[in-house]
Amino acid sequence: MAWKFTEKKSAAGVTSKHRSRLRFRPVTVTRDEVIPIQQSPSEPVLDGVREVGESGGGSPAALVRADSATDVSAAEDFLRAFHDAHPKAGSLTERLADVRRSIAETGTYRHTGPELAYGARVALRDSGWCTSGVPWRQLKVRDLRGLRNASAIASECFEHLRLATNAGRIQPMVTVFAPDAPGNPGPRIWNEQVVRYAGYAMPNGVLGDARYSGFTAEVQRMGWKPPNQRSRFDHLPLVVETAHEGIKLVTVPRDVVQEVPLEHPDHPWFVELGLRWHTVPLISNMQLEIGGIRYPAAPFNTWFVGTEIGTRGLADENAYGVTKHVAERLGMDTSTERTLWRDRAIVEINRAVLFSFDSARVTITDHHSEALHRLAWLRSGPRTSASRPMFSVSKEASQRARRGAPSDLPSPEPKRRPRYDELARLNRRCLGTEPFGE
Repeated sequence: MAWKFTEKKSAAGVTSKHRSRLRFRPVTVTRDEVIPIQQSPSEPVLDGVREVGESGGGSPAALVRADSATDVSAAEDFLRAFHDAHPKAGSLTERLADVRRSIAETGTYRHTGPELAYGARVALRDSGWCTSGVPWRQLKVRDLRGLRNASAIASECFEHLRLATNAGRIQPMVTVFAPDAPGNPGPRIWNEQVVRYAGYAMPNGVLGDARYSGFTAEVQRMGWKPPNQRSRFDHLPLVVETAHEGIKLVTVPRDVVQEVPLEHPDHPWFVELGLRWHTVPLISNMQLEIGGIRYPAAPFNTWFVGTEIGTRGLADENAYGVTKHVAERLGMDTSTERTLWRDRAIVEINRAVLFSFDSARVTITDHHSEALHRLAWLRSGPRTSASRPMFSVSKEASQRARRGAPSDLPSPEPKRRPRYDELARLNRRCLGTEPFGE
């Protein structure tokens, strides 16, 4: 079957100090594809934006640490690495002098367009959040550092979804909004991904995605109105927080979300379960760090690994929990764990995901191919230093994306894990076995 869009309705809504020089393996220089900066005066206003009252408003000082002056050594490390990879970029000595002067005078500095694009690409390559088959040098970087208003940020997130969907041939992309600066914090996006499904607490369980039942209850308290007829796949609003506006809820337009109805290659009854999933994993609550500068809102996407949908989304009892129902429809004995009915049912759920995305001609990869890519990547050579560009997420941001949180909750720099633990976590993520909340 061919993929289809959901029905169209109107929108209602590194800086760890490390003084050794960054060392990158030589890379092929590619042209940086950067969309020109858009300034705040041209920011659009969205329909469906809901402002939260003063109780939900944020304090600017709470969004960024007081000691937020840029680390000079991290800036220097990054700039040396950038000039190593781009020998025609100009004088490194002059650039370092300009940056040191800017940090001394203002506490921060501004990346050039090529520096931003290079940093974002390296971050996606090295941070473990990039599906390994992605040609990272061709990652499209949208430079929107001039945008700070919530409605404009939400609008560009939706435009990112449109562009990345690309008729099913998913386009890896990152959109970078305003950075943190001393006394001037950048915007935050609460949602874990721009498209997430609501989870409604019911007397007999949760209707929808149980992972987001707390978040769903919080945005309802903040003023979000669910559809009159609730379903298992209602889209949550996008929650954007800025220092000058506080928190705003923005309805995700249905016409920007491509979804694939799930069916099974061997079991016609599977389609009767009414399962589906969105096609673009647009991660939105991670911060991008490049050369000592933190971009708290830099949503990015690659494409799904099948187990992220099948195992972590649909099968997990903490999410949709459809495993037992599928096992029973398959005629399995679920009275004892010794029959391994869970394992067998999860395999069939993942088969359905891959088959449906392939039938719809939507880009996806399987966890075995991903594991082989990851192993090849690990064997390719030593990774870069601790001050490399990276995407990361704090514990507070993860909790906010699942349960909602007071707007005054800061998002400090996450603690770096030991290398062995990082590799183990990446492997669990790749295979779809990462524990809830990790």
